[in-house]
Amino acid sequence: MRAHEKTRRLTGLALMTAIVIVLQLVASALVRVGVFAPTLTLAPILIGAAIYGPKAGAYLGGVFGVVVTITCIIGWDAGGNALWNANPFLTALICIVKGVAAGLAAGLAAGLVYRAVVGDSLAHGRMIAGSVAAGIVSPVVNTGIFLLGLFFLFPSFLEAWATSAGQTVLTYMIFTMVSINFALELVINLVLSTVIVRVIGARMLR
Repeated sequence: MRAHEKTRRLTGLALMTAIVIVLQLVASALVRVGVFAPTLTLAPILIGAAIYGPKAGAYLGGVFGVVVTITCIIGWDAGGNALWNANPFLTALICIVKGVAAGLAAGLAAGLVYRAVVGDSLAHGRMIAGSVAAGIVSPVVNTGIFLLGLFFLFPSFLEAWATSAGQTVLTYMIFTMVSINFALELVINLVLSTVIVRVIGARMLR
């Protein structure tokens, strides 16, 4: 990698890192959906992964996970704070693993987009479809790992929250935790899919 390319990459990653930190802090402090703060940082993670690849996506996802862990510690995320007080290690593990996995998945999905359009620069529809797919994969992985972590590592908390809501664990996971948070994350990523298309197009023209 040339020196100027390395500098541009480091500068871009620094910018994306700052955006991830600011967005998640804003979401944790000001936005509340149920007992957990929604994830607003998947878009910059996805864009960073699209530009710089899966490893960069995993790094940005890790930054996101660390920020979420911090908000759990200081109490900005009420549900996360309850989990942290019960088991700090497992809480941090869930936060960081789901972030890294979501970023890695975004980068891999973006890679599939690149391979799909190589040699066919006019396949704009395929670019859009691939970017939308990347935008879907990331929140699916993020939410999926989070729910699995709760189900297997914090079953008593999940059962208590479901009971207080007058629901079974399954209906609580699907209709309370997934329907709102996941839908919000999904819409944000899909809305930004056109931005990601432009990013991919710009990269291909360089």
